[in-house]
Amino acid sequence: MKRIFQILVFLCVTAHLSAQDRTVSGTVTEKGGSALIGATVVAKGTSAGTVTDVDGAFTLSAPASSDVLVVSYIGYTTLEVAIPSSGVVKVELLSEATSLSEVVVTVGSRTSQRTLTTSALPIDILGAKDLTSTGQTTFDKALQYRVPSFNSINTPVNDATSLLDPYEIRNMGPARTLVLINGKRKNPSSLIYIQTSPGRGEGGADLSAIPLESIKRVEILRDGASAQYGSDAIAGVMNIILKDRADEGSVTFNTGMTHKGDGQVYGISLNNGATIGEKGYLNYTISLSHQDIANRPGTVSAEGEAGDFGADLASVQAFLRDHPDAGNINGQPATTAGRFLINGGIPVGKSGSEFYYNAAYVVKKVNSFANYRTPYWRPTDFGLLTTPGQPYLGYGPTFEGDLTDYNGTAGLRTEYGSGWKSDISFTTGGNKQLYTVANSVNRGLGRNSPIIFKPGGYAFQNNIFNIDLTKPLRDNLILGFGSEFRMEKFAIIAGDTASYQTAPGADSFPGIASANAGESTRNNLGGYVDLSWDITPDFLVNGTARIERYSDLGKPNGGNQNSFYEKEFDTNARNFVWKLSSRYKLMDDKLTFRASASTGFRAPSLHQANLQIAQASFVPGQGIQNKGIFNNRSAQVKALGVGQLKPEESTNFTFGVGMSPTKNFNISLDYYLITVKDRIILSSEIGPTGDAGNALDQVLAENGIVAISFFTNGLNTITSGVDLVANYRGISLGSGKLGATLSANYQIQNELDGGLGSVINPELIENAGRSVFDVTQEALLFSSRPKFKAILGFDYTMSKLSINLYNTLFGPTTFRQAGMSTDLKTVFKPKVVTDLSIGYQLGKKVTLGVSAQNLLSVLPEWEFEALNAAGEALLKDPAQVQTQSNLITFNQRYATVTYDGSHFSQLGLTLAANLTIKL
Repeated sequence: MKRIFQILVFLCVTAHLSAQDRTVSGTVTEKGGSALIGATVVAKGTSAGTVTDVDGAFTLSAPASSDVLVVSYIGYTTLEVAIPSSGVVKVELLSEATSLSEVVVTVGSRTSQRTLTTSALPIDILGAKDLTSTGQTTFDKALQYRVPSFNSINTPVNDATSLLDPYEIRNMGPARTLVLINGKRKNPSSLIYIQTSPGRGEGGADLSAIPLESIKRVEILRDGASAQYGSDAIAGVMNIILKDRADEGSVTFNTGMTHKGDGQVYGISLNNGATIGEKGYLNYTISLSHQDIANRPGTVSAEGEAGDFGADLASVQAFLRDHPDAGNINGQPATTAGRFLINGGIPVGKSGSEFYYNAAYVVKKVNSFANYRTPYWRPTDFGLLTTPGQPYLGYGPTFEGDLTDYNGTAGLRTEYGSGWKSDISFTTGGNKQLYTVANSVNRGLGRNSPIIFKPGGYAFQNNIFNIDLTKPLRDNLILGFGSEFRMEKFAIIAGDTASYQTAPGADSFPGIASANAGESTRNNLGGYVDLSWDITPDFLVNGTARIERYSDLGKPNGGNQNSFYEKEFDTNARNFVWKLSSRYKLMDDKLTFRASASTGFRAPSLHQANLQIAQASFVPGQGIQNKGIFNNRSAQVKALGVGQLKPEESTNFTFGVGMSPTKNFNISLDYYLITVKDRIILSSEIGPTGDAGNALDQVLAENGIVAISFFTNGLNTITSGVDLVANYRGISLGSGKLGATLSANYQIQNELDGGLGSVINPELIENAGRSVFDVTQEALLFSSRPKFKAILGFDYTMSKLSINLYNTLFGPTTFRQAGMSTDLKTVFKPKVVTDLSIGYQLGKKVTLGVSAQNLLSVLPEWEFEALNAAGEALLKDPAQVQTQSNLITFNQRYATVTYDGSHFSQLGLTLAANLTIKL
C-alpha cells in the first residue's frame, strides 16, 4: 500500500489543471424533472468538462469562445445546447431512442431501430462506468463480476491456456458466443484449449485484448442469433461499442497488488479524440500494462511424492523441508501488454452518409511456469541447469507466450432518398501465438540438449466482406437483407528441431513437429433476409432466415469437390436457419411479454478440423509408435471409423416478461432452452484394451497407435435456465442518490440429452467398450461453471463522491478429475465475493479511485462427495481421502483449486487504485 500511496501522491502533485475563461452553470434532468446524477457536460471542441452532482447541477469553466455544450448520459440521447449570454442553462435529456436502439439493430434484429423497452429479446447493457467500477484490469474479468451468465477464471497450470482464459455465456463453451466490435465480427484466437480445463476442445476471441478504456458500452444478447449472424451465435452475441467522442479525453494511471504483496499491477492508458473537418471524429486509446506473478502454491505431501515417483521417503522429506511447496509457482502468470485502438467516422456528402473505421493492435507477453521438476522426479539435468559447485536441486521450466492480436473495419453507411439504407464494410483480423520454453531440457538428447526451446505456435486470420440493406415497406413494416463473405486461414507453426526431436521432446511442452505444421484455408458465403412488422403499436413480430455455405464441409478428405460428391456436399456444407421473435406490451408499456424461437448452427472451426499435435517415436521391439491429437483426415483417425466433422445444429427457445412499475424500477425474467445436436468435442484418449484379439487393438497396432485423441461430433446436449435482472435507481439517501441492481442466472439443465449412453461413438470404439467422452470431460463441459450465480450491487453518488458495493454469489461447481476414484466427485461450495470501489473527484479534472476486490478475502473451498455406497465407505477412511486429495491436487500443489480449476479466483483480497486526469 505504501508504494500505491507514493504513486498517487506523485500523480496528484504533478497534475496540471489549466485555467479557463468563462463560467457556465445549470442543471440536467430527465423528462419529468428528475435530476440526472453524473451526466457529462463538455464545452464542445475543448477539453473543458464536468459531471453533474446529486441535484443534477453543474458548474463549468470554459473558454470564452465556446458557445455550445455537449451533454450526455448512458441510456439518454446526447444533446448539444447553445450557451446563452447569461451562462445559465437547463437541459432535459430524453430516454435514448437512438444509441440504445442500436442494441436491437446490432444484436436483435437486422432491420429497424427498436428501443430496449420494446425489444423482443433479452439484452444486457453495460456502460463504461459499470466495467471500470469493478476495479478489474481486463475486460473479461470485469464481465465476470457484472454479468451473471458470463464466467471466466484463471486455471492453475495449463500451458498455452495461460495466455487467455476460457469464458462462457450460459455454460455453453467459448465457441458458442459470437463477439462483435461495433457490430462486426471479431476474429477468434488461434488457440484451442486442449488441456483439462473448462472450454476443452474449443476456442474463443481474446476478450482481454480489448482495452477497457476504449469501450463506450457492451451489449449482450442472451439468445441464439445464428439467423442474423451465422455460425458461433448459439449461446448469444456480445457487441462491444467503442468510444466515439472527439472532444473528451483522459489519461488514467493504475496500480495495485494482492494482500500478500504479490501480483503487482502497473498501467497507464490514454483515451482521447480529435475532430476531422466539421463533423468527423477520431477517438483513440493507448494502454500499457504489466502484472506480476501471484504465487499460491500449497504445502506438498511427502508421502504422495514418494509414492508417485518411487522415491525414498527420507530423501523427499529432506527436500520438502527446505522447499515445502516443491518449488512450484502457480496462481496468476506475469503479463505485459500494449493495446492500441482507434475508432472514427467522416460524413460523406449531404445525404447523411458516413465513412467509418476502427482498428486495434495488441501485443502481449505472458510468463508462466510448468510444474517444478524436483530432484527425485528428474534425478539429473545432464549438468545443463545445475550451478557448478552446488548440489542438484532440480529445475523449473518456464512457459512463455508472445501473442499478437489485431482487427480492423472500414465501411460506408449510406441513406437514400427512397428510404433505402445500406452498410458496406470490410473487416480483417488475426491472432498469432508463439511459445518459448526455457530452463528445460529434452531428455532424449541428453547432454546435447539446449535449455531454451522455441516449440512453435499457432496463427489465425480472417477477412470479411459485408453488405446490409434496409427499407421501410410501410410505416410499420421494414425489410432487411444482406450477405457476408468470409475467408479464413489457420496455421500450425513448427517448433525448432530440438523441441520435438526424439521422445519425449522439450520437458513440460514438447514442440510441434514439422510433419504436423501447415496451413489450412476455407471460405463461406452467407445471406439473410429479415422482416420486422409492428402489427399494432404494442404487438411486434420479427422473422429472419439465413443460408450459409462452407467450402470445406462435406468434401471427401477435405479435397476438391466433384460431381460424385455433390449431394453430400450440399447436405453438409449448406446450413439453413431461421428465427421468429415477438413481444406484446400492456399497461402503457409497464408490462411486456416476449418470446423467440430459432434454429442455429456452428460450423467446426478450422482449428478443430486441422489441429494435429502428434508424436512418433521408436519403441524397441514395436517399431514407430504414434500418440497425440490427430485430425480427421489422418489415416489413423480414418482407421477408427471416425467421419469428417459436420456443423452442430441447435434449437433455441426463450420466453420472458419485463416490467417497469415506475420510472425508476424495472425487472425482467427470462427462461431459455437450448438443444445442440452433433456437438463437437475433443475425444478422450483412446488406447488399446489389452486384448490382442479385439478389433480396436488390432487397428491401433496396425497403425502404430499407443494413444489417440481426435475431434468428433460426439454429443447431443440440452441446456436450460432462467435469467433475472432487477434495477432500482434514484433512491434518496442522505444528501445522495442510491441505485440497486440484482441480477442472477440459474441453470436448470446442462447435460447430455440421454445420458452417457447417448454418446455418439464410432462403431469400432463402441464395440470395444470404450468411449470418446468420459466422466472427467462430462464435468468440465457441464458442471465446471457455477450452477447459479447472482450479483447484488449498490451504487451511491453524493456530490463528488461515488461508492460501489457489489456482492457476487458463485454457486457450486462439480469436477470429476482424471485419476480420482470413479465413486467420488469434487464439489466447490457456494461462496460470496464482495467488491468495494470508491471514487472521489479531487478537482474539476482529476478523479481518484480505489477498490478492494474480494474485500473479505474469500477463497474457493471444495470437498469430496460420494456417488454411491463405495464412495461413502472411502470417505470414512482418512488415508484414502488423503490419497484421493493428492491425486487431484498433484500432492497438494494446487490444494485450493485442484488441478482443473475452480469457480472464482484463488488470489483473495486485491487492492487497486487509479487516478484519472481529464484532458
